[in-house]
Parts: sequence; C-alpha cells; structure tokens
Amino acid sequence: MRFMMLMIPLGYETAAPDVQLDPERVTAMMKYNEALSEAGVLIALDGLHPPSMGARVSFASGKPIVTDGPFTEAKEVLGGYWMIDVKSREEAIAWAKKCPASENEIIEIRQVQEMADFSEEVQQAAKGFEELQKGNAHKAR
Repeated sequence: MRFMMLMIPLGYETAAPDVQLDPERVTAMMKYNEALSEAGVLIALDGLHPPSMGARVSFASGKPIVTDGPFTEAKEVLGGYWMIDVKSREEAIAWAKKCPASENEIIEIRQVQEMADFSEEVQQAAKGFEELQKGNAHKAR
C-alpha cells in the first residue's frame, strides 16, 4: 500500500521566497529519511519552495486563471512529502509519528489510489495510466 505523508508547516503560507532552513533541523530530518530508506519503505521524497514562489491555476470561470503566490486565502500549505510503501495505514501512521517534526508542523497521511480500487469501467477509461506513470516518472527535463 502506498501512502503520501504530506508535511504541513504552519506559517509556511506566508514564508518569503528566500526562506532559510535550519541546518540542525535538516540533519534531524535526514536521519529520519535515512531510516525510511534503510527500512525499505521510501519511494520518493521532496521539499517544496514556499507558496510565495508558486502559482495556482483555477477554473471556476470555465477558463484558466493564474494567480501568483502567496495565496492570501491559504491557511495550510504543503512544505514537502514522502511517498512510502507499507503494509497498512497503521504502519504509515507509525512512520509519521517517528518524524522529528516541530510543534508547528503537521503530517497528513493519504493512501494513494490504485487501479484495483476502481470499477472495471473506470479502469478501462484510465487504460494506459500505469504506463504513463512508469514512462514519465523519472525522465530528465
């Protein structure tokens, strides 16, 4: 079972584009990342730049509208993620509980949808999806 562990650092929604990371926190997080890797559950991980460097494309009017960050209405934003492959939701929670997160961070755990989770009709409509995942996931840009 694949799960995304989404890091939500409270206050990151207003972080400046040049936000600096604390080397001690990075060291602690690297030890955690290495533990995930050594346990054989880590698939991928990345940190994200703050929303002040991002953009949102909304479609409420029926046409795409681009809004540059920061996003004043945002209360929580992602700071990064881990993709892990574990046996159960409980195991994913156990890994999240081991994270050296600070008191202003939350980890949201979401199971990744698998094709087997869907009806035959949906699987047919998404035919080729798994090949797209494999073919484009790691190509250099």
